[in-house]
Amino acid sequence: MTSGKQVLSDTYKKARRVVIAIVGGSVVVVGILMIALPGPAIVVIPTGLAILSIEFAWARRWLRKLKAKTRETMDYFDRNRDSSNKSSPP
Repeated sequence: MTSGKQVLSDTYKKARRVVIAIVGGSVVVVGILMIALPGPAIVVIPTGLAILSIEFAWARRWLRKLKAKTRETMDYFDRNRDSSNKSSPP
């Protein structure tokens, strides 16, 4: 038999999960819209994924992949910037 505290705890966990899904999903959708509309989509989409990653493992995986891809891209541009600075005359 489940106690009143257990039922309340389960209800709280489910409600928390739903709220996180709604808030995080809304932020991601707004970020996706900002790809076409003016706005900082590059900031908003990862923020939405971070909110979703509080509760969902798939969002954590996507966020990790996004971070890794961002690091790769930044390293690529850093390498190209360094090589272009060396080849240009002073």
